[in-house]
Amino acid sequence: MLETGIGRAANLALAAMPGFTLPGDISASARYFARDITTPFVLDNGHISVPNTAGIGVEPLPEMLGNFRKIATFEITPV
Repeated sequence: MLETGIGRAANLALAAMPGFTLPGDISASARYFARDITTPFVLDNGHISVPNTAGIGVEPLPEMLGNFRKIATFEITPV
């Protein structure tokens, strides 16, 4: 699945958990994006380092967030 660095970080955090055997795609960011919305994930000898900071280990780059816009809003109406 095509994911930005935020989704990739979440997949990487799951894949690094003991006993987790079915990770999603955790390849390098450059495979899909010229520039990602987080610091890029880079392969190092076929491996990606797991961030060791709080949460999923990445934050969006503020200058990249301006490139995205909301295209729809959904509301659930009680019946």
